Amino acid sequence: MHGPGGARFGVAIALALAGCFGVPARTHGESREEPASRYEYRAQHSRDGIGKFYLGREIARVTPPEGADWMGRPARAREQRPDLLVRHLELEPGDVVADVGAGTGYFTFRMSPLVPEGKILAVDVQQSMLDLIEAKRAERNITNIETVLGTATDPRLEAESVDLILLVDAYHEFSHPVEMMRALVKGLRGDGALVLIEYRAEDPEVRIRPLHKMSQAQARREMKAAGLAWRETKDILPQQHFMVFEKP
Repeated sequence: MHGPGGARFGVAIALALAGCFGVPARTHGESREEPASRYEYRAQHSRDGIGKFYLGREIARVTPPEGADWMGRPARAREQRPDLLVRHLELEPGDVVADVGAGTGYFTFRMSPLVPEGKILAVDVQQSMLDLIEAKRAERNITNIETVLGTATDPRLEAESVDLILLVDAYHEFSHPVEMMRALVKGLRGDGALVLIEYRAEDPEVRIRPLHKMSQAQARREMKAAGLAWRETKDILPQQHFMVFEKP
């Protein structure tokens, strides 16, 4: 078929066929460099999910600001053992750490005293969470904590600027894991590490909603797709995986 009209008709047919075969439309904020086909979209999905799937896993909804009280619940210290988690990060005094998905700063403030010559970058996509951190930081007169308002696709870290990236129960909520992980890997120094903490999906005794848990196999699969190599898994936490990844 020739001519402008024919070309337009041909494009219309191609678009219709794409829709018939379930090729997903690109959602707002997705990188133009990354084919939308990396994600799958399903009309029927979990109530806790966003209907978007990556490597077979449905992405969970983000915990809303009203979940702040739950994040800081007194029982959390017993359930998660943050003291063990922070200790096994093996931080050095001059380290720059990105606490991505920092929330209320639960781990940000626990790590801050361990890097007196470095700093903690508290990264979150919700300004209300960062406001809570800023208020606590000012109240306690802490000078080595900086808040960073990220986006769904970009944590806004400078290239090769951080020694450690900490993701605690946050990665499973990334709406754009491909783009976000690309940016995180870019921000990690060559000898740095990314520590991924997720509730164990393999353990039925971990009574967390399914989409807010991850199996170690799935986590390693997704980190490998992001260009990271698995270094080790530390079996130290009561309910969560402690997985360490690095640049190959």
